Formats: sequence, structure tokens, C-alpha cells
Amino acid sequence: MHIEQLCGLTAALKENIGRVILGKEDQIEKVLLCLYAGGHILLEDIPGTGKTTLAKALARSLDCPFKRIQFTPDLLPSELTGINYYNQKEQAFQFRPGAIFTSILLADEINRATPRTQSSLLECMEERQCSVDGVTYPMARPFLVIATQNPVEIQGTFPLPEAQLDRFFMKLSLGYPDMEQERDMLTAYRETSPLETLSAVCSKEEILEAQKQVSQIRVSRPVSGYMVSLANATRRHEKIRLGLSPRGALALMRASQAKAAVQGRAYVLPDDVKAVFSDVAAHRIICHGYQMGQTDAAREILSQILEQTPAPVEQTENA
Repeated sequence: MHIEQLCGLTAALKENIGRVILGKEDQIEKVLLCLYAGGHILLEDIPGTGKTTLAKALARSLDCPFKRIQFTPDLLPSELTGINYYNQKEQAFQFRPGAIFTSILLADEINRATPRTQSSLLECMEERQCSVDGVTYPMARPFLVIATQNPVEIQGTFPLPEAQLDRFFMKLSLGYPDMEQERDMLTAYRETSPLETLSAVCSKEEILEAQKQVSQIRVSRPVSGYMVSLANATRRHEKIRLGLSPRGALALMRASQAKAAVQGRAYVLPDDVKAVFSDVAAHRIICHGYQMGQTDAAREILSQILEQTPAPVEQTENA
């Protein structure tokens, strides 16, 4: 797949998803960046803003297997990973795959499950494999976890630990639509939901080709040095207790590559890094006086870091 084809694929996906999620082009593009970079997405927002609808719209736009599981306090890890059961007819144990054996997994209200159940996602999200009773099973390709959570309603919830937050590529929020967008939404949904008629515009093979293309986007030494400088700045900042991890720095590079690709370039610019820095880093750092995952204060500090960290002034296609 060439850059031009990837840009065309991106435009088709944004238009298709935009029929359901109106006026959120920037958030839709960031979801696609996560998809192209092979990362996972945490959608955090108040109820009714379209978190689950966005996940379903993406799943319907891709010709890939999709499963949705509602996380609750009584959800068992085996319902996600699967179990070995005894088949009396075959007189042997057989493996019954759980919900994670799919290409796109919607983990709805992930923070309502117990830490034991949440931890069953750690291996499959990071290593693209799942171990059950000593046997390791590979995950599907592509494999994308879209998790949602409500930051307001905390009764009966279990906050995600640092190790799991760090495995999410980006943490995004849709927010309220403006008045004109909300009017358009009422018109579009007046008779029926556009989600019901949404069809796939992208195959699994095209996504895999797009991911391969993104991984080949060039990152020059000055730009990679800029990424390292930003990561180190978060670790030295006086208001940050826990800075960006090496996994976070890798995510910053992959997100920048994806951003450059959807802009039609085969190389990363410092502006690409700036465009994705907060979305990649905000949920991964802990500010003094705040818990991990509280991104409002983190984004303010990250904006200061962007202003104070000098970016490379020259970058060409041949750099």
C-alpha cells in the first residue's frame, strides 16, 4: 500500500464513521491513528457522548470480527480468555476461546470489572497472545481493544492500575457537541440510527497493509532525539511524580509515524510529534497531587513542556 492509498483509505473511514459520529473529525482521526499504529484506545467521557457508538461505528467500517463485552463486577477472567472443558463426546479436553479472540474487542465500562478480570487483558494487549493453562494462543491480526469508562460515576468501579493504563496507546474524549452539531445529530437520528445501515469500507488485509506502511515511515535522528527530549522532560519536571515510560516513548514514535502517513508524508516532522504528544502521554504520567489517568492537569503541564523543549528547525524528506 502506498501513502496515497492510505490517505484514500483514511478519508473513506472518516467519512463512513462521520455518518454516525457527527462533528468529531479530530477524534475519529486519532482513533484511526491508533488503529494504524497497532495500539489500543481508552475512551473516557460522561455517559451519552457516543463512546460505545464510536467503537461500534469503527467496527462496522472494518470487515473484521468484532465482539462486545460488558464489564461488570461479576465478570470472570475466563469469560475473556476462554477455558478448557471436558468434551464427553470426544473424551478429551477442548479449548473454548473467550471474548478476546477477535480482531476488535469493545470492553465497555472496563473499570466496573475487578482488578483480577482487568489483568486478563494485559498479556493480549501488549504481547498479542493469551496463555491459558500453560498453552499460549496467538491473537488475531489486526487486534484492537477499545475500552470505555465513565469518569463521573465512581461507585462500584475499580480504577485501572498504572500498568494497564500504560498499555493503552491513547486516551481520548469526545466531549459535548456544539449546538449546530447537536442539531445535525437530531436530524440524522430522527427516523433511525445511521449505525444500522453502516457497511464496511475496509478489509482486514487493507488494515494490515496500512499498519505495515506506517511502520516504514522514516523518523530522522533529530526528530527521534526530539521525542526522547520530550520523554525525559516529563521525568524531570518538578510537578510530575511519574514521567513517560519507555513504552510511552515508543507509542509517541508510532503515533507520529501514523500522523505523518495520514498527512501524505513518508517522513515524520516535529509538528507530527507535537500533534499527538498529549494524547499519547497524558494518561501515562502522574502529577503531584493527582492520580494517574487524571489527564486535565497532565495536559496543561505537557503543553508547557512542548513550549519549553526546542524542536528541530530543519527536516526534509531525505533527512
